Amino acid sequence: MAKERLDKLLAHEGFGSRKDIRKILRKYEVLVNGSRTYDPATQIDPDTDTISVDGEKVNLHQHVYLMMNKPQHVVSSNKDGEHQTVFDLLDDSFRTPYLQDKLHLVGRLDMDTEGLLLFTTDGELTHRLISPKNHINKTYLCCLEHPETPDHQQEITAQFAEGIEVGPDDNDPPFTTEPAQIKWIDASTAHLTIYEGKYHQVKRMFIAVGNKIAFLKRISMGRLELDPELKPGEYKELYDDDLEKLNN
Repeated sequence: MAKERLDKLLAHEGFGSRKDIRKILRKYEVLVNGSRTYDPATQIDPDTDTISVDGEKVNLHQHVYLMMNKPQHVVSSNKDGEHQTVFDLLDDSFRTPYLQDKLHLVGRLDMDTEGLLLFTTDGELTHRLISPKNHINKTYLCCLEHPETPDHQQEITAQFAEGIEVGPDDNDPPFTTEPAQIKWIDASTAHLTIYEGKYHQVKRMFIAVGNKIAFLKRISMGRLELDPELKPGEYKELYDDDLEKLNN
């Protein structure tokens, strides 16, 4: 990995603006590979160099990966003039000037939809996960307004497996979905797995078969499943094991 300035890396890790970091370098003992430095322009290799500030080792992120259990009534956006956003739920350490420019969402969830939402600074991963040609599966817990009879469940299963034409929604035109799999839990609850992410797609699919979504929650993306310990609005960083599930 290319070397970067010390002040840029410390800003990335939440130590403040570059002006703040110049003050930190004067006031506190900042060590690079065990030697004190006062120079904000010191070149750092994040893969091999170590940094400590006032005796505390700094964990240098090459990239940030977060999983959130998105709550309802929160917007999947960085800014919104009227509603709380998912970025508002993040700790200040993930809202530094550096990260504000780089941390982004991997896809979105509707305002009234809960569940698995990913944040990252890794643009390559984002492109791979959202690119239609890669057919990354996304599974949703779907609670319906009206219970379905066993016969109609079978019809819906067959229609979704073939691909179903859905109607227009707002300015989005009608389209035929790719084949999708549905597993019924009971008469009004199912897990639906799709391989694309068109506007209001899951809602439109059930409208096309004569029902409506009462509650929707994304529970997995690829092989990565939503951590059941995360309450709505909570999030955690993802590390090696979870990242492997996204990279395979």
